[in-house]
Amino acid sequence: MLTTIVKSFEELTKEELYKLLQLRNQVFVLEQHCIYLDLDGKDQKALHVLGYKNEELIAYTRIFKPGDYLKEASIGRVLVVKNERQHNYGKQIMEASIKAIKDYFKTSAIQISAQCYLRKFYGDLGFLEFGEEYLEDDIPHIGMIANL
Repeated sequence: MLTTIVKSFEELTKEELYKLLQLRNQVFVLEQHCIYLDLDGKDQKALHVLGYKNEELIAYTRIFKPGDYLKEASIGRVLVVKNERQHNYGKQIMEASIKAIKDYFKTSAIQISAQCYLRKFYGDLGFLEFGEEYLEDDIPHIGMIANL
């Protein structure tokens, strides 16, 4: 079972910030062979959803209120460390993120920019595709939206 904590940028400790940035680079830059600027200036506006297993950060997302990133509330930088992906933690961190959006932003409308190969994963959580596929950092993406 994943234990989740939601923190603003200001509430993150130096150690938490370092670890979440390390994991984002591990997954999005190294694993996906994608050279892009992860430090995009949006972390300060986001709430950070940290997923722990035995006190080790293994899952993460960042969430935004409507209008801070996309038109609707949004979830991004979704990750689970590679050696833990078989345990359903991706679904758990997403469910925690959806709950945090409802609790903190008082909305159930959520928009995401999903990597195309994860369509089914997000679809199973209630997200529907909209628009055409597009490239984001040379990776095929699709817009998805849900009212959960």
